[in-house]
Amino acid sequence: METLLAPVVIFTYKRLDTLKKAIDSLLQCSLANDTAVYIYSDGAKHAADKPLVDNVRHYLGGIKGFKSKELIFSDSNNGLANSIINGVSDVLTKHSKVIVLEDDLILRPNFLLYMNAALNRYEASQRVFSISGYSFNLPVPPGFTDDAYFLNRGWSWGWATWRDRWEAVDWQVKNYDTFKNSPAAKRAFNKGGSDLTAMLEKQMTNKVDSWAIRWSFHQFNIQGLTLCPVYSKVLNVGFDELATHTTGSVTRYLPKLDESLKEDFNLPARIEINQHFQNAFQRKMNIASRVRSKLASVKINILRYFKA
Repeated sequence: METLLAPVVIFTYKRLDTLKKAIDSLLQCSLANDTAVYIYSDGAKHAADKPLVDNVRHYLGGIKGFKSKELIFSDSNNGLANSIINGVSDVLTKHSKVIVLEDDLILRPNFLLYMNAALNRYEASQRVFSISGYSFNLPVPPGFTDDAYFLNRGWSWGWATWRDRWEAVDWQVKNYDTFKNSPAAKRAFNKGGSDLTAMLEKQMTNKVDSWAIRWSFHQFNIQGLTLCPVYSKVLNVGFDELATHTTGSVTRYLPKLDESLKEDFNLPARIEINQHFQNAFQRKMNIASRVRSKLASVKINILRYFKA
């Protein structure tokens, strides 16, 4: 079993302000100077974005402090889904595991320690599909001593996986016709969140272009689990008018951050869903919670409009 540190892959577009914060937080992580970093910069989608993309790339050229740094600049705009699918696939031809970040994520100093510990611990356990660095602020039951728990759904804000899991994903979703005609399958999929079936339908009808919903659907099909930290190692700061993909009310997603700075983690011995956290997670992802978040987002956008 490989015990070398996993490389970090970062995907960025035009957000220089959040990118700087993300890189600074990664450099402050333990193990950063021993970690290889790959940074994918997508090309401008519109002419107005080109100066912003150029500023990002100029900044990337000056970054120092990692074991190695490889910059991959695209001449055209691939979009986030293609960028991540192709970029992660490329890095996994060179490494057996990978940690994936986007340019609006601020990390706790023990993020790399946690991610690598979990990757090494569960590498041979095929049911563990991914490792999440982010977690919702969920209530912790009395006497709970583990530093993480398993859910049936992953999250895309600082995550990790292994080559064999990634290469098995069916990005074309070949069994979608069977799934869409099965109410039982839809109900089962939505146990990971009331948004999942609707999002998959949008993906399959070309209304959205999401790598994450296809990743989640594959996880559902194989009954894979995601390890989540009790206290989040990641904070998403991308909720503003420049965000390309992040939407919703920021308050819904505010985590309880890990303030312990611990370097050793008590990871679950049993690879199974923790029903307490699963139930709390589903309450965060139910229809009522999503409606409240959307209403809060509408209010925020109205306030931005009148401030403009």
